[in-house]
Amino acid sequence: MRRVLFALGYRYRLHRKDLPGRPDIVFPGRRKAIFVHGCFWHGHRCAKGGISKSRTHYWGPKLDANRARDARNLKDLRALDWSVLVIWQCELVDLNRLAALLKSFVDSPTIVRDKTRTNSYYRSMTIRSSPRQLHRTPAQRPIAIDLFSGAGGMSLGFEQAGFDVVAAVEVDPIHCAIHKFNFPKTAILPRSVANVTGMEIRSAAGIGNQAVDCVFGGPPCQGFSLIGHRLLDDPRNSLVMDFVRLVAELDANAFVFENVKGLTVGKQKAFLEELVEAFDRQGYNVRKPWRVLNADSFGVPQHRERLILLGTKKGLALPEYPLPTANPADGARYILGLPRGPTCMDAIGDLPDAEKFEALVETDAVRTTAFKKPSAYAAELRCMTNEAWHFGYVREWTPSILTSSARTAHTEISQRRFAETTPGSVEPVSRFFKLSGNGLSNTLRAGTDGARGAFTSPRPIHYQYNRCVTVREMARLHGFPDWFRFHSTKWHGAREIGNAVPPPLARVVASKIVQALRFEPSRPAGSIELGDETLLYMEMSEAAEHFGVKAPSSKRDRKSGAKKRKQHEIEEARKRLHVVNG
Repeated sequence: MRRVLFALGYRYRLHRKDLPGRPDIVFPGRRKAIFVHGCFWHGHRCAKGGISKSRTHYWGPKLDANRARDARNLKDLRALDWSVLVIWQCELVDLNRLAALLKSFVDSPTIVRDKTRTNSYYRSMTIRSSPRQLHRTPAQRPIAIDLFSGAGGMSLGFEQAGFDVVAAVEVDPIHCAIHKFNFPKTAILPRSVANVTGMEIRSAAGIGNQAVDCVFGGPPCQGFSLIGHRLLDDPRNSLVMDFVRLVAELDANAFVFENVKGLTVGKQKAFLEELVEAFDRQGYNVRKPWRVLNADSFGVPQHRERLILLGTKKGLALPEYPLPTANPADGARYILGLPRGPTCMDAIGDLPDAEKFEALVETDAVRTTAFKKPSAYAAELRCMTNEAWHFGYVREWTPSILTSSARTAHTEISQRRFAETTPGSVEPVSRFFKLSGNGLSNTLRAGTDGARGAFTSPRPIHYQYNRCVTVREMARLHGFPDWFRFHSTKWHGAREIGNAVPPPLARVVASKIVQALRFEPSRPAGSIELGDETLLYMEMSEAAEHFGVKAPSSKRDRKSGAKKRKQHEIEEARKRLHVVNG
């Protein structure tokens, strides 16, 4: 490892005796330290790290003591504002990967928060400091940062749980515009997480050296998803390691990593184990066994499973996973004592039919008095209840305007097929799922972005009307309140919802982080205005210009060979299907 560092151009010190644990490699000017641990002696979870089968009564306690000592050393160094990296013996084999890891660690910025604590350590050599929040008064809300934020489903859930989400990182300019509209007080960094540092996020958020209580987010899931191809070598999977890097650079007390269920099955489990080890090297524990949570168990009228990883700094209490709060209305599961969750009818039955408004052919919003009596679920999303805002900021909005409801021009052929489809089943030609009023929605999907063909999200068919649901109806099925706006086009709006974590699910997870960090959630005073509505109607090039970035490709990918079928082709396929099925 020393030869690799030297070849990279770095110079360093060896075995600083005045630092906790006497790190093997030290960069004094950068305040960075590296430990090189033997896998057996330090109890690594690898083939070399197993306990000897002989004299287990001796080796077990000894290795446990070594691990406890290692954890104390990491804790003490980080308390003194040193960044620490642990390299394991088994990682010295792949020199290219080792070089990339070392370069990323050494070149990342280090934040020095309190020099008086550092000096007092060198005077007494006995200080023990907990990795708790710093420079925080009891009245302040915990601070969180959203990576891969999209339109802001997780941002909303964390805000409703009592966090101040001070910054969001998102590469898509359209999503950045929507996030800026709904969270006007949050700093937006319109770039890939691969090209941003913890220091840049702190600077944009204006938080200086304040402690970051939680970093949360979900890297793009297409490399793992059961819906697409599961490729371990998918280049988008490298963004997962950037998530780990930023958690460490921001020195966050906790993190929440969410992703698709596919990451927990087959070969993907090995990747997940590597991810846990990466967090371990950075000084974070992960709650195990990890859990896949279904949004329908937390009051969302949609079957939607997400892997959730919860972690905290070593020395802090690990959060527990939330327990279900409702039974799915379709009876998919039942827990005695829990109430029945909302149905599709509960979610969207009070909304006016978009087909009744000619204005919605040209725009996505119209003022109306045609709202029906809401269910308890819909009343909360219309902000008609006392608890509708939870611990989030009240927004100033106009409830009498039906938003995000642009109409879809279905042909008579499509409408006939939709009418013939039984609720709760899939229409055989379009493959659209038809909602059942007394059931739940299928998993709402995002479609594809411009770089991968710009295919529209497959919106489900309404249980009552012979049309696909609107973006607002999708938002209701996802748990978004009515004040929350999406892009005016159906493609972008549906994509934003399909990519989002349902806010009620994010809220219960975030509440467990609040509880583990021992904060008392509080309701903020006053209200805030939503952003400029022009943000909702920007095209990709306009949004990119607004944020000063290059516009990503938004053309269909001809190399993929995928084409959108014309209506007569769909009808011919339908006839052939009838012949095959008799």
